[in-house]
Amino acid sequence: MTGRPAPRLRVGRIGYINCYPVYAGIDAGVVPLDAELVTGIPSALNARMASGALDVSVVSALEYARDAERYLLLPDLAISCDGPVRSVLLFSTRPPETLDGARVLVTRSSMTSVALLELLFEQRWGARPVFVPSDAEASDFARMASEAHDARLVIGDAALLLAAATEDPASPWHARYPHCVDLGAEWKAWTGLPFVFAVWVARRAVPVDRALSANAALIASRDWGVAHLDRLAAQAALASGVSRERCAEYFANLDWRLSYPHLAGLTAFFGRLAATGRVPDATSLAFLPAA
Repeated sequence: MTGRPAPRLRVGRIGYINCYPVYAGIDAGVVPLDAELVTGIPSALNARMASGALDVSVVSALEYARDAERYLLLPDLAISCDGPVRSVLLFSTRPPETLDGARVLVTRSSMTSVALLELLFEQRWGARPVFVPSDAEASDFARMASEAHDARLVIGDAALLLAAATEDPASPWHARYPHCVDLGAEWKAWTGLPFVFAVWVARRAVPVDRALSANAALIASRDWGVAHLDRLAAQAALASGVSRERCAEYFANLDWRLSYPHLAGLTAFFGRLAATGRVPDATSLAFLPAA
């Protein structure tokens, strides 16, 4: 008597162009992955993993820190930067250290970016603004203009679009946001370490051999993507409306590995979060074991 075949793995991916390289080989048909791919914003993928609706996924670094006992990290996969990230930006009417008591709009899409911004205000800039969640994207210019605020945190493709607009002297956004702060660059200046925005994890209930197979496919796909960044920059420009040149510069600033320096940055971030009571002590990282 033959038992039922195991259901296909459900693997999450972020729809932003920053994930293109990791899934590039799979998308091109070069690397096979026997799984259902599910696309969503970071916060939605976090929720799906927490509920068991996904088996393996990229998640916010903060999601892992908050619930590390639920997950195992996939080795050598992350979305990180060692300096400017270009897609996690604070657009402001004045310098961040002068924003005490000011109204700062924050995205609902990325918990990690918001937590990093809060730490920077508290421990680097010495200001305590009022954080207000906002759903407006940078492409929704009319809605953005109607929201009362002194600064706003924008992430992903929307941040790239708004940065381009603020650099154009003919754009009204050039005068609206005279200050643009890159959170990756601020973390590097503060700590001297890379910053890890997202990691790939598997639920601990997923069979190890199946999670390892997905991990191997994602790494092979990532390696193929990194070797074809020019092609991906052209695809990203068509999908996002960001110029090909800016997409190429963006990819050049990102890293999709999880090396020892990245781990140092990740544990430093988790340590600061734990010290302020935002997460449990999750600095002891648990990885998917070797087969």
